Amino acid sequence: MKQIILSFFLMCFSHLAFSQVAPKLDKEIDKSDTATEKGLTEKSSDTSKTKDEKKVAKIEQYLIISHLNDTTYVDTTLSIQKEYKFNAIRKDEFGLISFSNMGQTYNTLSTDFKSQRLMPKLGARSKFFAFREVEDVSYYHVPTPLTELFYKTGFEQGQVAQGFFTVNTSEQFNLSLSYKGLRSLGNYQHIISSIGDFEFTTNYKTKDERYIAKFHFVGQDVNNEENGGLSDDDVVYFENGDPDFLDRGVFDVNFEDADNTLKGKRFHLDHRYYIVKPKDSLAKHSLNVNHIMTFDDQYYQFNQDDVNDYFGDAFVSTDIEDRSTIENFYNQVQLNYSNALLGDLQFNVSHDNYNYGYDQIVIIDEEQITNRLKGNIIAVGGKYHNRFGGFDIYGDAGLNVTGDFAGNYITGKASYRFTDDILMSAEINHNASQPNYNFLLYQSSYLNYNWQTNFSTEKTQQLSFKLESKKLANISVDYSTISDYAYFKEDEDAGGVKPFQNSATITYLRVRLDKEIKFGHFALDNSIMYQNVQDDNQVLNMPEFVTRNTLYYRNEFFKKALLLETGVTFNYFTDYYMNAYDPLLAEFYVQTDREYGNFPRFDFFINAKIQQTRIYFKVEHFNASFTGYDYYSAPNYPYRDLALRFGIVWNFFM
Repeated sequence: MKQIILSFFLMCFSHLAFSQVAPKLDKEIDKSDTATEKGLTEKSSDTSKTKDEKKVAKIEQYLIISHLNDTTYVDTTLSIQKEYKFNAIRKDEFGLISFSNMGQTYNTLSTDFKSQRLMPKLGARSKFFAFREVEDVSYYHVPTPLTELFYKTGFEQGQVAQGFFTVNTSEQFNLSLSYKGLRSLGNYQHIISSIGDFEFTTNYKTKDERYIAKFHFVGQDVNNEENGGLSDDDVVYFENGDPDFLDRGVFDVNFEDADNTLKGKRFHLDHRYYIVKPKDSLAKHSLNVNHIMTFDDQYYQFNQDDVNDYFGDAFVSTDIEDRSTIENFYNQVQLNYSNALLGDLQFNVSHDNYNYGYDQIVIIDEEQITNRLKGNIIAVGGKYHNRFGGFDIYGDAGLNVTGDFAGNYITGKASYRFTDDILMSAEINHNASQPNYNFLLYQSSYLNYNWQTNFSTEKTQQLSFKLESKKLANISVDYSTISDYAYFKEDEDAGGVKPFQNSATITYLRVRLDKEIKFGHFALDNSIMYQNVQDDNQVLNMPEFVTRNTLYYRNEFFKKALLLETGVTFNYFTDYYMNAYDPLLAEFYVQTDREYGNFPRFDFFINAKIQQTRIYFKVEHFNASFTGYDYYSAPNYPYRDLALRFGIVWNFFM
């Protein structure tokens, strides 16, 4: 039976693999290793001894460069971490729970309060899981053209597909193009998801490497039909497992005429010039000037055909169109000095020009709500990094010195490598910044969704420790205190969801352990997190335990032509007062009426790799029908039922 299954895999997908034109890859990697900056300019050392033979590119030469200039190389391996990231956002979803349809939002099961933020953001944060920020964009340096194709099926006539291409026209110039499109109908009424993401990057350096520039343009849109979740009456039918409602399309939802959209475009330039440049690795110092310029243009819009009592009374009866916009033009100038003894020093000055708001002024009960928050912020900051023996020390600080928004942060980190396998680090972070713009000013056609506040800055402090070891385990502990926490909650008196600010101090402890145990061809991969929140007002609610455990089998077949991984993943979190979802704001809000959670989720997967092609099969939540219909992503929003998913990632090296 095993041979029949393996033969089926090989026959179905071998024609994909052998149609690729790939360079010889000297070795495979379990994870992306860090490369030096010098590696960006080195030519392949894998040259032939005779002139007739061609040079052979190494996998280590296909470099990926982050916005912080950290460099890794392309990873075409198959691993359990790749399984966790094989989703529409291509990130590990531990600590999140997705909604029923692909391309919808996620509810959070954990929050990291480390922050280096000086400015508010647009709001509508539920839409930003699919959005790519500056730190998410990578740049490339490749010896030959590289292409990657990504595809995964969705729900009821749905799929997500992404095509990526990068090429170096010379040693000095690289460009890349990427487009991701998603559309999924979903199993419930009126929840179609649609996402488009176009990305262009380029990086350039002069031959003497005195001038280096990175640029990207990103255009994104996330559109979701919104239905307000199941009606309260139909929640009973769902939880009872009524056979007449196993076809999820027959459920009554709260409305079927609304949608919300987040669109944005960003131009980003990061370039530097070396005034004093090291001539070789023995140089003792260098000096460069760096300039970063970013223009962000985003808007969020909620549309509804007719007024619905779900949100309360409105100024109009039809054609709701609530639209908020933000334009932000950011410039930062850095002076960077590196010295073999002193380390790396940076001083920076930045300027933010922001313009957030609406096209009209609103007057309610003789109180005027303005239409714009706009102005200029000047900030100063600095960074420091050095190594002393086995110690690695890093510091970063920033402060708004002029403008209407107060803000500051400071971060200090120290790490020590005891052995090749054991790395320990400690970090402290303080941040004070204004809540997002939609806490400060919001306008809507619905009366209850109009406000202008004068909130204080949110203040967070976090102390964290990490132990990283392949042999022992990866353990992280962080302890945060949060003051003047801003949150959304239903207004019991006036109705609607409104912003509030907590006057008391919240303490939040997280402990996470990651450990993979291998025995022969079997492995058990574990991620376990404990959380404890001390909050008298119950405005920050998290499950006490979150766990993900994967038992899988991994082996090579057909003279190592096929690598196979198959297993079962178990996800679970304890019950807690899960945040509810407001589709008008595209935000989650606090509720303390009912606890949700305490339901297991089992996924079965079979993944295979043939050369540079990875194939993924998964049966999601296969226990849905026999462990109880009590699974929710948010109140009135059920989690996914059993579903069969298929996908592929395919690399071409030309």
